[in-house]
Amino acid sequence: LVRGCFLGSGAISNPKQSYHLEVLFSQKIYADFIQEILQTSQITVKQVEKNQNDGIYVKDGEEISKFLAFIGANHSVLQFEEIRVNCETANLNKTVESALKQIQAIQLLEQRGKLEELSEGLQEIANLRILHPEASLLELGNMLKVPIGKSGVNHRLKAIERMAEELLTKEKKNKRIITER
Repeated sequence: LVRGCFLGSGAISNPKQSYHLEVLFSQKIYADFIQEILQTSQITVKQVEKNQNDGIYVKDGEEISKFLAFIGANHSVLQFEEIRVNCETANLNKTVESALKQIQAIQLLEQRGKLEELSEGLQEIANLRILHPEASLLELGNMLKVPIGKSGVNHRLKAIERMAEELLTKEKKNKRIITER
């Protein structure tokens, strides 16, 4: 029954962009019924009203895998999980690269004696990044004396990176002037 509903009016997004599975129905009673069936199998779905239809949807990768397995789409589960792992690995690599770039910028400022010139907020986030290189932006934000969100942490770390880049640019310019003399 659930498989037929999905095949008839279901869709799943490309997990490279975001996780989203939905099944639309002509009446809310059908959405309620399918939601109850899935809940008995510990698959969490939410309801939505879309284009004068009622539906169920899932935005969690793990729940989508469970749904696909429930309807017997085993090959799709494997494909979905492979894409999910690849995306998560790529995101992890980006996170590690960003953290390394941030740490290098902080170390450069520290080596040049410029770290003390930063505002208290920038110094605090710089110290936390050095102490916790593996921490996410959200985790770093929660570690601050006055917690801030992910975008606030990102803004502070980007400011530190810009200062380090400006310092390097200035040093290169000065070195070029000296060698031209």
